[in-house]
Amino acid sequence: MDSSPVPWVIYVDDHLLVINKPSGLRVLPDGYHPELEHVRSVLEPHFGRLWIVHRLDKDTSGVYLLARTAEAHRSLNLQFDRRSVEKIYHALVSGNPAWEAKTIDFPLRVNGDRRHRTVVDFERGKAAITLCKRLENFQGCTLLAIEPKTGRTHQIRAHLAHLGHPILGDRLYGVSTLNSSLPLSVERLALHAYAVSIYHPQNGKKIGWHAAYPDDFQSWLEQLRNFTVLTVNV
Repeated sequence: MDSSPVPWVIYVDDHLLVINKPSGLRVLPDGYHPELEHVRSVLEPHFGRLWIVHRLDKDTSGVYLLARTAEAHRSLNLQFDRRSVEKIYHALVSGNPAWEAKTIDFPLRVNGDRRHRTVVDFERGKAAITLCKRLENFQGCTLLAIEPKTGRTHQIRAHLAHLGHPILGDRLYGVSTLNSSLPLSVERLALHAYAVSIYHPQNGKKIGWHAAYPDDFQSWLEQLRNFTVLTVNV
């Protein structure tokens, strides 16, 4: 296993690199400012050529996979295409849903309005399924575990917003929390890729990883737990 000065590497072998991506780090180069840091520009000096397999929004933190060989890249792409990759996200959402668990099965259309958002569209949308489970209730917001069964652009954000529970800090699909009644300010998307599992591209064995919350996400949870008397551990 390689050693690396990059503190957020979770796992590395000859075929895979798994990181706990910091919020704010782009997966792909910025089209207008290619000089800005992105995943490959930060990691390739330490690990050599890397292949992008999937995407995370810039502000989303958490588990992120990269391939270290063309063969691993093909294997992982096939797994994503066949929906055999299991992903779990944790998110702080606005409000307190009445349900403990819910399957969201609304078709989505990418670039569906003037703000170029993904929207629910029962006539022209593509199938999209998101599983949600309540983890903790707080005053005015909720921690959810979310498993997307399909991979539409902004699927989680669009589905939750459509239900009236947008992710805190989501300025595209929700509202800023800066002047809300919540006991804290969430200044970026409160979405964390918590866990992922795949079949290893070399030996076919199932393998998985989870990523610890970043400092800001952990701080939000601690503030909420200290503030509210409504907290329920599920």
